Amino acid sequence: MRPTWVEVSTGSIASNIERLRAALPSKTQIMAVVKADGYGHGAVPVAVAALEAGASFLGVALVEEGIALRRAGIVAPILFMEALFPWQAPDLVRYGLSATVASYESADALSESAALLGRKAKVHIKVDTGMGRLGLPPEAISGLARHISKLPRLEIEGIFTHLACAESDPSMTLRQLELFRDVTGGLAMEGYDIRIKHAANSAAALCVPEAAMDMVRIGGAMYGISPMGTTPLDQGWRPALSFRTRVSYVKLVQAGATVSYGATYVAREPQLIATLPVGYADGYSRLLSGRGAVLIGGARCPVAGRVCMDQIMVALPPDAEVEAGDEAVLIGAQGDEVIYAEDIARIMGTIGYEVVCAISKRVPRVYVSSPA
Repeated sequence: MRPTWVEVSTGSIASNIERLRAALPSKTQIMAVVKADGYGHGAVPVAVAALEAGASFLGVALVEEGIALRRAGIVAPILFMEALFPWQAPDLVRYGLSATVASYESADALSESAALLGRKAKVHIKVDTGMGRLGLPPEAISGLARHISKLPRLEIEGIFTHLACAESDPSMTLRQLELFRDVTGGLAMEGYDIRIKHAANSAAALCVPEAAMDMVRIGGAMYGISPMGTTPLDQGWRPALSFRTRVSYVKLVQAGATVSYGATYVAREPQLIATLPVGYADGYSRLLSGRGAVLIGGARCPVAGRVCMDQIMVALPPDAEVEAGDEAVLIGAQGDEVIYAEDIARIMGTIGYEVVCAISKRVPRVYVSSPA
C-alpha cells in the first residue's frame, strides 16, 4: 500500500448520526447524504455505518452512485437528488431509486419507464423557494402534483426544498420555510397525503429546529465537517477523516538554498527539510504552497515552497529528530495538535466540504471502527 492514505472512522460517522438522532423529534427521519463517494470518505462504508446508527434514507447526486449502493447490497430507500434526464429513468426505476421531479417532462419519462418495466416509481417533488438551482416555483407545484397523480405507476413519496442560507441568514431561511409550508399545506387541502416533507440540510438541522419536519438531509455534519464555513464544529462532533503520509526523505539545506519549483522558498539559515510523498494529484491543493502546514512529531511544519504533483517539502524544527518512515498528518490529530479540514479551507478560500471531496481516488482509504 502507498505510504499516503486516508483513514476513515466509521465509528465517528455512527457517533455523529447518534448525536443528531438524539436532538431530533422522534418522527423525523435522517437521510444520510453519501454523494461524491460519501464526500470522499467512501459511500458504501459510510452508508452502512449511518444506517446502522439510525439513518433510514440515503441521498445521492448521480444515478450511478445509487446503483453502486444497490449493487453493494443496500436496500434502504435512496433519493436521486438531481435533475432527471429522460435516458436515466429506466435505471432509476430498475434499481428502485426515488427520483427528484422538477418538471412535467421528467415525470412523463419516469411513468413511461415504470410502465415498460412493470414497476412503480417513487418521486419527490422539488420546490424552489429561493435557492434558484432546481425546482418549480411555489405557485407551479399544484399543477405538477396534479400531473403526476394522473400518470400511471408514479407515487408521490415526498416533497422538498433546499435552504440557501441556513447557516447565515435566519430571515431568508424562515421565509423559505414559510413558502414551503404554504405549498405543502395547499397540497394537503387538495387531498394530497405526502408522507415525507423535507427541507433541512446539515446547517438547518443544527441551527433551525423548526426545519426538521419529516426528514433531515445530513451531509457535512455526519462527517464531522462544519456546514458553517471555516469554523470547525464543537468537540461533540467527530471528524471522521484523517489524511496521512510518511516522510520519504530528510536533508539539511544551507542558508540561501531554494526548495521546489520557482525557487519561491529560500532558506534563511541551515534548515532541515522533509519530503513527503503526497501532492496536488492526491488532493493536497497547490493553493497550500508556502501557506499550509503538516504535523510531524506533534509539531506544525510549514510547507516549504510550491506543492508538486506527487510530493511536498516541509520545514522541520531545528531540533527535530525526524527520519524517513515517520508519520506526517495533513488533516487530523497528532499529539496535542490538530489540523481540521476547515483550517485548510480557510487558507484556500473555500469550505471543508471541498477539501475532503478533493482527495483523489489514488489515495487508498483505510476504515477503522473506533471513533477518531
